[in-house]
Parts: sequence; C-alpha cells; structure tokens
Amino acid sequence: MPGIRRFNALFLSDIHLGTKGCQADRLLDFLRYHEAEVIYLVGDIVDGWQLRAGWYWPQSHNDVVQKLLRQARKGVRIVYVPGNHDEFLRGYYGSHFGGVEVCETAIHQSVDGKRYLVIHGDYFDMVVKHARWLAYLGDHAYEIALGMNRIFNAFRHVLGLHYWSLSQWLKLKVKNAVNYIGEYERTLVAEASRREVDGVICGHIHHAAVRDDFGTRYINCGDWVESCTAVVEHFDGRFEVITWTGVGTSADDSEREELPPALSQSAA
Repeated sequence: MPGIRRFNALFLSDIHLGTKGCQADRLLDFLRYHEAEVIYLVGDIVDGWQLRAGWYWPQSHNDVVQKLLRQARKGVRIVYVPGNHDEFLRGYYGSHFGGVEVCETAIHQSVDGKRYLVIHGDYFDMVVKHARWLAYLGDHAYEIALGMNRIFNAFRHVLGLHYWSLSQWLKLKVKNAVNYIGEYERTLVAEASRREVDGVICGHIHHAAVRDDFGTRYINCGDWVESCTAVVEHFDGRFEVITWTGVGTSADDSEREELPPALSQSAA
C-alpha cells in the first residue's frame, strides 16, 4: 500500500484504552501508515484504574486491540511491558496472549548493536511507589485537564485547525512539573547505567523525548491522550519521535492511499 512507512521497531506507551481521554482514532490512523518488525507496548496500554471506576470501552478502543492482534498474526513480534495502570497483567509475566509476550522488562537490541532497557518507569516515580492515594488523586485532576483539552480541540476542529495539546502545554508551564520530568529522566538513566545497557526506553510521564545529555541515552515514547506520539527505530539504528497530528478516521485500510498532510515529525 502506498504511503506505509516501515521500521525496525515501534514503541508505544500510555494509550490508556478505557478512558475518554484516549485518542484511539488517531492511533488507528497512525498504525495504518506505520509498520515495524517488532512493536513494544511500554505500559498503561489499558487503563485498569479507570475501568474499575466505571466501564468505558467504545468500538475504537476494541479496534486498536484487534489491529495489534492482527499484526501479531502476521508475524510481527509484540512485547507488552505493563505499567501501573495495567498492573493487573503483572501477574502474567512470561505468558503469551494472542501472540503478545508479557514481560516485566525487556532488552531491545538496536540495529547498531546497542542494548536498551525497555521499562514503563512507574517503579521510579516516588509518588506512585510510596503514596498510592496521592497518585489516584492526581489521576482525577489529570482527567479534568484532559476534559478541558477535548473541549479546546473541538473548537480548534471547528475552526479548521490541527490538534494541539492544551493539557500538555499547561503541564509544561508548571515549574514543579518541569523539575519532576528532569528528575525522572535522570533516575531512569541511572537505572540503565546500573544495568550496564546503552540506554533506556520508557513511558509513564507522557512526555516524549530522545536525549543523550545524561551520558546514557534516554528515550520516552510519550502518550496517546495528550501528545499523540510514538518512538520508532529506523533500519539504520536511528531513533525518532513521531507526533501524529492527522485527524483520526474509522475508514478501512483499503480506503487509505496517501499520508495525511498533518504528519509532523521530530528527528532524534
């Protein structure tokens, strides 16, 4: 099919299926144009916290699951590293479901021979690890911010403007949040160094990045509730953050022939 981009590896995290903030349509649109030899699901793919509070599972969320399972049936290796929101899967390490491997952590060897620790990252978030009630409180506040984000982008859509994350912009304007992101990045890099690997690929904080300024490479996949980002590894070993700003649609793959013009990319 014209327009499909292929990669050695694709990394997705923090999709949060089962929440109203999940942008499943955009993710489906992204998956129609991006394929890889191996797909890593780096935690918080399904949001068990929200599903326990109230069931929400529209067809588009089911379509994402089916899309990934079809990739597994086609021979794509899919590795699922659960996060804190889908911690119910942490009791199934070593299991396979529909061709999907469930692992506590994984080691990805890149094309150039470098080794990367793949981990969700919540174990290194002191709020989640030591003050669970505070994490739940923050989760509810975050849902409010995402609700504002949906309203804001509904107006932008009416005006013919592309998606832009108000909630992410607000978060990055808060000094404490920016300091927290920096400390989180340094902590994950220290863990990668301790395990004697060349870098770490994680999620959890919904802030996509590829950084080399810590002495060890730090890569964060971002999310699919705010920024709509993924990380890919090209066949030359180069990593890249892709931000998908195209408008999601439920059209069949056979109806799609060209890349939407609203694809924005940031090279690592």
